[in-house]
Amino acid sequence: MALEIERKFLVKNDAFKNEALKKQKIIQGFLSSVPERTVRIRVIENLGYITIKGIGNASGVSRFEWEKEIEVEEALNLLKICEPGVIDKTRYYIKSDNHTFEVDEFYGENNGLIIAEIELISENETFTKPEWLGKEVTGITKYYNSSLVKNPYKLW
Repeated sequence: MALEIERKFLVKNDAFKNEALKKQKIIQGFLSSVPERTVRIRVIENLGYITIKGIGNASGVSRFEWEKEIEVEEALNLLKICEPGVIDKTRYYIKSDNHTFEVDEFYGENNGLIIAEIELISENETFTKPEWLGKEVTGITKYYNSSLVKNPYKLW
């Protein structure tokens, strides 16, 4: 199992789109959304994935993560038995010095929400913050995809 060290931020505007190296359509659901063991099924373009994440540490920055590529047909079938709700989003990849921000623009029940994530080597690692980066929401569970399925942005 690998340790995921990640920080999350709201995004102020769509200026990030001009800096994107690529973008991908993502659909995902959850077989389990309990914080101790979130099990996610994801389809990115023509690839399928199953991911298991553990509960975050006290700061919300680090948690265990295991991911495996699966056949897209398997992922589509597993999505049919997921908990109610689906995450529909486009992910943009933006290079910033030695890091890459992944910016998710949500649709459907979460339309209007845009969140940027950056993976780090350590919790104290420094990085350049682009102008379009807004308030940090690391560790705030309502911004987790597994929470957005149950309590979508449109209901806030």
